[in-house]
Amino acid sequence: MSKKGRFIAYYRVSTQRQGRSGLGLDAQRQAVTDYLGSNGWELLQEFTEVESGRRADRPELDGALKACKKRKARLVIAKLDRLARNVAFIAKLMESGVDFVAADLPQANKLTIHIMAAMAEYERDMISSRTKAALAAAKLRGVKLGGPKIMEVSQLGRQVQVGHAMRFAANVMPIIADIRKRAGITSLSGIAAALNAQGVPTARGGRWAAQTVKNVLARA
Repeated sequence: MSKKGRFIAYYRVSTQRQGRSGLGLDAQRQAVTDYLGSNGWELLQEFTEVESGRRADRPELDGALKACKKRKARLVIAKLDRLARNVAFIAKLMESGVDFVAADLPQANKLTIHIMAAMAEYERDMISSRTKAALAAAKLRGVKLGGPKIMEVSQLGRQVQVGHAMRFAANVMPIIADIRKRAGITSLSGIAAALNAQGVPTARGGRWAAQTVKNVLARA
């Protein structure tokens, strides 16, 4: 059987409690089983990591990568966001030389994955910084949460959202440029269709439309 049809599965749960209860693990296994089964591919071995997504030292992942090399298999994960928490981790995975695929986005290429990883990391950090910035501004201005001046906090939050949108546009532009260059697609609807076909989500995790592409081009 070819390397393309042989897979090693890697699952991750975030806490010891989830690891013991299997919370989220069954869903990951089912996604991998459905993906491989629909293509008639073979699952050789499974590895399950139980730890925080912020940690870079993952012994089970190391074991899965070694198994892939030894058994000439590809690594399969259930959902890209189970791994794409920071760019450094995705880079490490790619540098291992092991081919990998996400069951929820099998068509994603390396450029797509790098950008999604960057956005996942950025969004995670923004959740924290957005709250801290809004509360700090409120405190400096004497705003009482729930009071009439709470709009000041909301306005600050909107400013952060604009910055997020600008960063997303800058990150997705290389993919759009690649679509234009390689596929010769220039229309807004055509670019939207190509982005959807590649499994690239919008800034809000949805599907692309001509207007969405237009907004990104305007920001970029």
